[in-house]
Amino acid sequence: MAVKIPRTPVREQDPQVRATNFEEVCYGYNAEEAALEASRCLNCPRPRCVQACPVGLNIPGFIKALHEGDTAGAAAIIAQDSSLPSVCGRVCPQESQCEGSCVLGIKSEPVAIGKLERYVGDWKIAHSAECADTLAPRNGHKVAVIGSGPSGLACASDLARLGYEVKIFEALHKVGGVLVYGIPEFRLPKEAIVAREVDNVRKLGVEIETDVVVGRTITIDQLMDDEGYEAVFIGSGAGLPRFMGIPGENLNGVFSANEYLTRANLMKAYDKDYDTPIYEGKRIVVVGGGNVAMDAVRTAKRMGAEAFIVYRRSEAELPARVEEVHHAKQEGIEFRMLTNPVAVLGDEQGKVTGIECVRMELGEPDESGRRRPVEIPDSKYTLECDTVIMALGTSPNPLIKHTTAGLDTNRKGCIVADEQGRTTRPGIFAGGDAVTGAATVILAMGAGRKAAAAIHEYISSK
Repeated sequence: MAVKIPRTPVREQDPQVRATNFEEVCYGYNAEEAALEASRCLNCPRPRCVQACPVGLNIPGFIKALHEGDTAGAAAIIAQDSSLPSVCGRVCPQESQCEGSCVLGIKSEPVAIGKLERYVGDWKIAHSAECADTLAPRNGHKVAVIGSGPSGLACASDLARLGYEVKIFEALHKVGGVLVYGIPEFRLPKEAIVAREVDNVRKLGVEIETDVVVGRTITIDQLMDDEGYEAVFIGSGAGLPRFMGIPGENLNGVFSANEYLTRANLMKAYDKDYDTPIYEGKRIVVVGGGNVAMDAVRTAKRMGAEAFIVYRRSEAELPARVEEVHHAKQEGIEFRMLTNPVAVLGDEQGKVTGIECVRMELGEPDESGRRRPVEIPDSKYTLECDTVIMALGTSPNPLIKHTTAGLDTNRKGCIVADEQGRTTRPGIFAGGDAVTGAATVILAMGAGRKAAAAIHEYISSK
């Protein structure tokens, strides 16, 4: 019976309208839509969706409660495994995780797990007073968390629930890490969602101090030796951008996606009430095919530019979420696939005038399993533009490594840690993008939760 119910569509802003504003694209479900979609869940005895979730969320459990009209119960079930449901419901790649493993997806469309999680998370924010966690009695132990992104917030939440005195040290002036500086407002509202999710973490007793650059303002050794923290979790993310190393990357008008998005998101350069400077190009090319590239190109479109994606593989290999690619196309973004830049071109004033590209074709699969792009001879052409944004991935800032003796990193600059977040130095744990390089919010959260359990075991066994 459940299979015959079609997937409940979600309401969205009209593409032509939303391409001119920074309001949220997706409106989400209302109560009736959420109840209808929840009724599609088969409540499998061996739910593959749970196995595919990096934090092991009890998906059938919360959906069953929602279907029965117990939204508070659904929120309580989610809270056992996730401290950021409104965030995860918006930005997680559900199509390759929980929804990608849903049994209904074999012959029909999978349950809209992400949209249901978002609905419950938003309901909890709106009813925060009645859903407030009770403060756990303090156990007398102190833990420091570096970074207030998803891994840091998840780790701090779990430790606070276990009774630890937890303090988060954040380098920027706003709390949220990549949630505030990386993901645009039209995908993840900052005040309505991120700030209120952070407030829920604070209500657990977690203290948060901003404008603290660990490694510069204070070192990890000082935190442990002078401040009395028995363990430290490093969740400082991966904010160091990569470039291609091609001629012309030093021209005026070439940016990393990190800088461009930070100016727009964290410092609200898109809002005329703020005086944050940002390069407002008329023809902007974004190089890359991941979610950050989609965020950058869609931001550029909303800033009034004619915007392009240049990607060296085909659309089938795009690492970005299917939903984000779909939304970008709806908004008028032009995709130049199987195209690779070989130089950035400029004028005598040192300003960008275009990029020189070569056309590519796909050869045999490489170590990633994707077909390797191969240059087509004599296929160079010029794509005119006045701005180039490089969205080619990021690596961790080396500051913490350079100021913390005994902390090993790999050749990419990522902190070496085991599956539980234990680093090469006792008492220091790490997780999220600082360990893996740029990845997803939910994977970072999962790493933070595993590290919290390992920290609890470490301190308990001392």
